[in-house]
Amino acid sequence: MDINAAGGSEAGASSEKIAALAQYATSPLFSTRERIALELADAATALPHDVSDELFGRVRAQFSEAELVELGYIIAMENFRSRFNRTFRIEAQGFYCVLPERSR
Repeated sequence: MDINAAGGSEAGASSEKIAALAQYATSPLFSTRERIALELADAATALPHDVSDELFGRVRAQFSEAELVELGYIIAMENFRSRFNRTFRIEAQGFYCVLPERSR
């Protein structure tokens, strides 16, 4: 999560939101679209792969065709990187550290 947290922070995600990621389904910090995208990511990376028709229908109702392709690509790439890093014991590189919130 190190590089993703760093990128999310740079893109404007608060440290509170990053810390609440594991509770995205119930946290008020996440929008409906964010919750559905994260649910898709969880289902797409589960073993066995389990994106139900019901979930895919909810995803399609929230995202355009282009957004769906981008979500699928990002999920697949992050899954690849995570598995690659774990296979080769690549540890976090310290890209992310919680800094005091600055006004945006």
